[in-house]
This record gives sequence, structure tokens and C-alpha cells, in this order.
Amino acid sequence: MTRDTLGPTPLPAGVHPFPHKHLLGIEGLQPWEINYLLDEAEQWIEFNRLPAKRDERLHGLTQINAFFENSTRTLLSFEIAGKRLGADVVNMGVSQSSVKKGETLLDTALTLNAMHPDVIVIRHDASGAVQLIAEKVGCPVLNAGDGRHEHPTQALLDALTIRRRKRRIAGLTVAICGDILHSRVARSNFQLLGALGAKVRAVAPPTLIGEDTDRLGVDVYTDMDKGLDGADVIMMLRLQRERMSGAYFPSTREYFRFYGLTQERLAAAKPDVLVMHPGPMNRGVEIDTAVADDISRSAITEQVEMGVAVRMACLDVLTRSRRGVEGWV
Repeated sequence: MTRDTLGPTPLPAGVHPFPHKHLLGIEGLQPWEINYLLDEAEQWIEFNRLPAKRDERLHGLTQINAFFENSTRTLLSFEIAGKRLGADVVNMGVSQSSVKKGETLLDTALTLNAMHPDVIVIRHDASGAVQLIAEKVGCPVLNAGDGRHEHPTQALLDALTIRRRKRRIAGLTVAICGDILHSRVARSNFQLLGALGAKVRAVAPPTLIGEDTDRLGVDVYTDMDKGLDGADVIMMLRLQRERMSGAYFPSTREYFRFYGLTQERLAAAKPDVLVMHPGPMNRGVEIDTAVADDISRSAITEQVEMGVAVRMACLDVLTRSRRGVEGWV
């Protein structure tokens, strides 16, 4: 039985379900605001499984996907989400950007704003860049990942996957393992899962933990087997070697030996443990192929499916005020 059979999460009396103009991060969101976005995403799951996948609620609206950092999965997911809602979707890739020619981020923001978009989805390799652009444009901005800071829709789709599989989040033990130091996915998940009542662990080599991780309300483990002990959910993270400027571990072979997720290591977790990975995976480095492809435990492809539904929900909610939806003006 999936989570949608339980009905929507009740809202506190007198509160607006999502009063924010932008979605720049999980930090600062209330638990009921997070649950509202998850509940809104539920309706799009079955819709996306239909032969005809077209809803016109964003008809006539322009969605710009401004990706200053290379991406395939996230960009494709946002493009599909916007088109299925009827928006006119324009992708601006880094190779076409005038930033390559020396244009400042502020100039780019002003240029985008002059085109009168209705929603902008931004990915950037600098933490805080999305916030800067949001301050200079007149439309909603959705953060698709900024540096090491946040990746809110990834955390939302991860939470939706867990909630549907486990029928709850509160009280679950979730071990997030791997390159914590460079991971915006980890940071957003720490905040979201903690806000919804999960017991969150950060599991990584000492060189990849990060100095402030223990201040984010998570339990820190440098021993993989201890970190996985009794876990309900294991979320592996990609080694972000493109962000590494030094030697954080001897070799990928050694990394897999001590921190790779194998069938043997799964024995420490709960028998019905859920295995996740935000992708793209480095098989044989972070996760063994047999674990990644274990249909009884792995939710990796399901995460991709939930991603489209979550992004449709976020695009819908953030544009309601511009569309004059009652209660959102």
C-alpha cells in the first residue's frame, strides 16, 4: 500500500500551505510546508504513468531552465515536468551562456528578468548564486542545485520515495553515506528528513565528513558498518571528484573496500532496508552492482520517477500566484 492511500497531511489551523515566492532551499521551511509539496506531488505520480501526459495549467507561461553547471538528469526532469504542465520551456545551457564570455552573474540575472519569464529554474556551481539571482528577478526562482549549498527538489523526491515505500518518515533511521563534504544533496536531506522526524546519520571517511556536519542535527560515523547498523534507509552519495582539489582517499579501490555498499554490508541494516542513490552512480566505487539492481531493496529508478512528480508540484505551486489561483494571489 502506498502513502497516497493515507490522505494528505493535515495543515495547522490558519496557516498558508506554502507562502514562499521561491524555493531556494529546505532550510527555513516548516514541516507542514514540506509535507504540502510532497502531498501535491502525489497526484502527478499516476498522471505520469498515463499514455497521454498533458496538463495545461501552465499554458502560456515561460519556464527558463538556466543551468550554469552541466547536468543531464536534473535538467531533463525539469524540462519534462514543465512540458507536461503545458509551459513553454527554454533551456539555457552553460555552453551557450554569455557567462563564458565574461558576463557577471548580476548581468545574467538582469538579462533573464528582461525576458519576462514566469519561473526560472537555476543550477550553478557557486553556493549562493541562486539566492542572488532570485533577489534580482520578478518571477519565482527554483534552486536546482547551487555549489555545496542545497538541492531542495532532490531532497523532496528522496523524501517522497521513502514515504511511499515506508509509509512514514518520522522515526526511521536514515544513513546518508559517502562524500558528505561536497554534497548539497546531503545538506538538503539532513534538514528535510530531520524536520520530518527521521533519525539521520552521516557516514563517511573523516576527510569527507565536513567540519560543520555534526551541527546539522545528525549523528556522525566514520565506520561504515557501525553507521549502517539498524538503518531503515541507506542513501549513498556520488564521489564528486570534480569538486575535489586534494587527495581525500588513497584510491577508488580502497574507498570501495571501506565505504562501498555491498551485499555483505547490508546485513548490518534492517532486513527490509531501502537503498537509494541520487545518481549518477559510480558502480564499484560507491555501490556494488548487485545492490544497485536489487529490485527488492533498491529504489534508485523510483527516485527518478518521483523527481518528475516533485518538480511538477513545485512548478505548479510556485506559479499559482502569477496564474491568479484563488488563495495564492
